[in-house]
Amino acid sequence: MEALLSIKPEFASKIFDGSKRFEYRKNIFKQPVERVIVYASAPISMVIGEFEIEELISENLETLWEKTKEHSGISEDYFYSYFLNKKNGHAIRIGNTLKYEEPLALQKNFGVTPPQSYMYL
Repeated sequence: MEALLSIKPEFASKIFDGSKRFEYRKNIFKQPVERVIVYASAPISMVIGEFEIEELISENLETLWEKTKEHSGISEDYFYSYFLNKKNGHAIRIGNTLKYEEPLALQKNFGVTPPQSYMYL
């Protein structure tokens, strides 16, 4: 199954340049997902690529940061502010990536509007 994730453009670009190998989420998929379609949110507002899920990690925040910090693509301060008031978090280990040569329009190509977090396709 595929899921569409809304990701801030700065983090989406780090995914495709290889400097961010984990995508953090407060809530994680309830169904098995093998591939993620990346929607770069405003101001880009386009689907720019996809990646395979290598692993899902769900841990308390301290353990999650220790396991992922080397390839997080974010600062420790940003990590803890993102998960503010949460005890646990989730990280998607990014596998093979494919950046599209031409970005795709979400409504035109997928027939959906941007999800707040994620949606199944």
